[in-house]
Amino acid sequence: MQITQGGVIKVGTQYGPTTYLNGPTEPQGFEYEMAKGFAEYLGVKLEVYPYYSTTELLQALRKGSIDLIASNMPVTAENRKHLKFSPAYQQLSQKLVFLQGRTRPKSFGELEGELVLASDTSDEHVIRKVKKAYEAETNPNWSFELTDEKDELELLEAIISGDITYTIVDSNLLSLIRRKYPELSIAFTVNADHPVGWATSIESDDSLSGALIEYFGLIKQNDTLAVLEDKYFGHVRQFNYVDTTLFLKAAKEVLPKYEPWFRQYAGDVDWRLIAAMSYQESHWDPRAKSPTGVRGMMMLTLPTARDWKVTSRLDPEQSIRGGSQYFNSLLRRVPARISFPDRLWFALAAYNIGLGHLEDARVLTQRQGANPDLWVDVKKHLPLLRQKRFYKTTRYGYARGNEALQYVANIRRYYDSLVYYYDEQAPADEQPIPVLPDT
Repeated sequence: MQITQGGVIKVGTQYGPTTYLNGPTEPQGFEYEMAKGFAEYLGVKLEVYPYYSTTELLQALRKGSIDLIASNMPVTAENRKHLKFSPAYQQLSQKLVFLQGRTRPKSFGELEGELVLASDTSDEHVIRKVKKAYEAETNPNWSFELTDEKDELELLEAIISGDITYTIVDSNLLSLIRRKYPELSIAFTVNADHPVGWATSIESDDSLSGALIEYFGLIKQNDTLAVLEDKYFGHVRQFNYVDTTLFLKAAKEVLPKYEPWFRQYAGDVDWRLIAAMSYQESHWDPRAKSPTGVRGMMMLTLPTARDWKVTSRLDPEQSIRGGSQYFNSLLRRVPARISFPDRLWFALAAYNIGLGHLEDARVLTQRQGANPDLWVDVKKHLPLLRQKRFYKTTRYGYARGNEALQYVANIRRYYDSLVYYYDEQAPADEQPIPVLPDT
């Protein structure tokens, strides 16, 4: 293969929260992590070239400046005329988005206002569909515009500000951004689920196509793809407008009172994760109490409070300190071979149902042929702890594993929202740097 002989794989992608971005210490993104894995699979160095438009990506591919495009490229009959594709790795849909509170249109014919799309995206088939719908209107109540001045994220922000009425974005991006802007609502699906894949030149070396087939087959088989899917999108595809709106309101009005203590006692993890846990536990209510007797900001049991020298569970500082110390102890007790961020999700589940029940779920996962060290596998088996035919075979017996599953998902969503919120509030040179351990 020419690439392995040269020792470098040159991957083109686009900037964006679902593809590639420069993190505090290193690049991040779903596409970036898959590209990094592909380079390791080939045994070559990875060089990533992020572009601002699909046109630039395609030009770079034609010129041979890059070897492949990793950027949610739709696998369509039109694109197959001039591109080769890897096996599809996701199914995405396109959603027409509007601002919560406006009248919801159910079709293009019911639009009233301005529909603006990013002109230079990989979704040419969607643009063609919109043009066709607009041209079919006799007296349309809406206008249609393409812009090369704003990307899809900026257009979503333009809806929030009221500068435009509608836009269309893919389901991945919308799932992520609604953690920050819950007011974004879906009017209707413009394009149903369609496959996306990596693209190479039609004239490219066949050995590269073969390597892509082998690589995607491998990461599907060994769960690497499923793990990445879960890391970036698994917790955000569920969306509740009321819950998200109330959370962001509380983050603005209630959290600042307790923020110094979350920062002070967070230990080895990002303080915003501990704050997200506390919201899930008590909605940041120092006097919260459950029917089972757990109390306070971090909903500590009496034995746990004693273990961490919390003399009053209703004292918010003591509760935050004790809960944080307890969570950090759980994090250290998760088997060392489990990598981040999965260690975090395991520790969260243990905070909810205990390490013993978590270990039972890992045993059940292994018995059924899945990987007990991957959250994406264990979370599928946690609900089995409620079923007698399974829990009677475990050491610690019955547990509400389905609640632990929802508990972790909720905290991950709250944490994402806090990251968005606090990064937006801080000046550029003072933005908080996440201290979640690297993956």
